[in-house]
Amino acid sequence: MKDIGIDVTKPTNDCEDVNCPFHGMLSVRGQIIEGVVISDKAPKTVVVMRSYLKKIRKYERYEKRKSTIHAHNPPCIDAKVGDLVKIMECRPLSKTKSFVVIEKQAS
Repeated sequence: MKDIGIDVTKPTNDCEDVNCPFHGMLSVRGQIIEGVVISDKAPKTVVVMRSYLKKIRKYERYEKRKSTIHAHNPPCIDAKVGDLVKIMECRPLSKTKSFVVIEKQAS
């Protein structure tokens, strides 16, 4: 199992996925984002929703916003709908996927 340079819990399962940061050749860099999985219908892909606050300077208040991010879901992690996950940026894996799941935190 490869060390990816981030302090996360390593998966206990093995996988043969070349796009797995722990067992394959995929390197990770850049942003680390936490969010909730809202869809896992596509093969090896999850849709993660992240919520954040944006400040409105004119009114000196914050508004809630949310965005969805497609991320690669390695078989060794296997995140399902409702799981709180940590995703990290990587090279583009497809037209919409530039993130990979690195840790499943809770169900």
